[in-house]
Amino acid sequence: MYCNLAALTAALFAALASPVAAQAPAGKATVVTSFSKDVTEPFKKAFEQAHPGVTLEVQNRNTNAGVRFLQETRSNNQVDLFWASAPDAFEVLKRDGLLQKHTPPASGIPARIGPYDINDRDGLYFGFAASGYGIMWNERYTRANRLPDPKEWSDLAKPVYFDHVMITAPSRSGTTHLTIETILQGEGWDKGWATIKAMSGNMRTVTDRSFGVPDAVNSGQVGLGVVIDFFAFSARAANFPVKFVYPSVSTVVPANVAIVANAPNAPAARAFVDFLLSDKGQELLLTPSVSRLPVNPAIYAKAPAEFPNPFKGAIGLPSLQFDVALSERRYRVVDALFDQTITFALEPLKAATKAIHDVEAKLAAKPNAQAAALLAEARALIAAMPANAEQAAGQELRDAFAGAGGQTKAPRQAEVESLWSAFARDRYAAALAKAQEAAKLAP
Repeated sequence: MYCNLAALTAALFAALASPVAAQAPAGKATVVTSFSKDVTEPFKKAFEQAHPGVTLEVQNRNTNAGVRFLQETRSNNQVDLFWASAPDAFEVLKRDGLLQKHTPPASGIPARIGPYDINDRDGLYFGFAASGYGIMWNERYTRANRLPDPKEWSDLAKPVYFDHVMITAPSRSGTTHLTIETILQGEGWDKGWATIKAMSGNMRTVTDRSFGVPDAVNSGQVGLGVVIDFFAFSARAANFPVKFVYPSVSTVVPANVAIVANAPNAPAARAFVDFLLSDKGQELLLTPSVSRLPVNPAIYAKAPAEFPNPFKGAIGLPSLQFDVALSERRYRVVDALFDQTITFALEPLKAATKAIHDVEAKLAAKPNAQAAALLAEARALIAAMPANAEQAAGQELRDAFAGAGGQTKAPRQAEVESLWSAFARDRYAAALAKAQEAAKLAP
């Protein structure tokens, strides 16, 4: 009896000493997320059912805006969780000391998916789903416009796709940023930007919200879009006539969740992270409106037929070793380069691109070496970038953009962006002139 009493006393003491037991989750937990209500609502409902004392408040912001919000409110933080797709955004928050450590009790989740760590090695953020990036298209639209199915990023640069494609600005979408960074790492800085510029010359528009691209493709307002995979999977589950492809230059990386430093309700925040990584949370990823890839391989046994499984290579696990540290170092620079050379210069870029397409069509019927040489010069002018890879990741530009994600804009940022804008517009005007000169030589 003495032994039983002693054991009971010890167990009671341990329970009282446990911080988790002492702080059972209750109250409001606030999450900032880039995910739509279609994704967040099933998790909110299931989590609140699993923890009746907790209410999950969802604040929707795009990834970059969410990062800025946490940076700007760090002295009076009211947010418990950050939940988004782009891992390099979490690296920015980690660098700024805006995340806190946690050790989830989840089991069955491997250390890596392909070449990529699922969780942060310092325990500051956690992969809850896997994400791939590629091309989505509306089959009715492509059939009506006699457009072939794309397979690679370079396909989107073909003349047949002119004005049929859409993308979101990476400065407005963490997932698009990751897509652009993947192309740059997979193809190299110079070739990667040449590919991005060439396909951007075919864009109908550059949107300022991630949801704008899949919504436009689903409705047939535009034929093709650059998206994260789950936009296409959830659209298919909702019976939209869409298809999706992972280009060969791609990567599969974790979508993440993290507890914010100085979270007002850390116990509830820990409970939400643990719920996402539990079997129940992982199974919710298979909900049609969510349609995301679980990080627990065992969950795929419950997935619908033909659902991609990155752990079995069903989507062709890429060989690309995505360098998240490199991406973090040049994060703001890449966004600004895209905006100044593409987003804000789209019309002159499209004009030069269309002029090149028109001359190429004539040369296909009757070649002309001098005209072809002029077009090669025009394409080189379009592909030119005002900063190289070393400069993009270097300290000088990092310092110039140091305030881009915080409370103030660095003094040199506007100066640098103005130079880049002028660089792009001058090159596009010169490219257009070359194409017009070539047109005079074409039959």
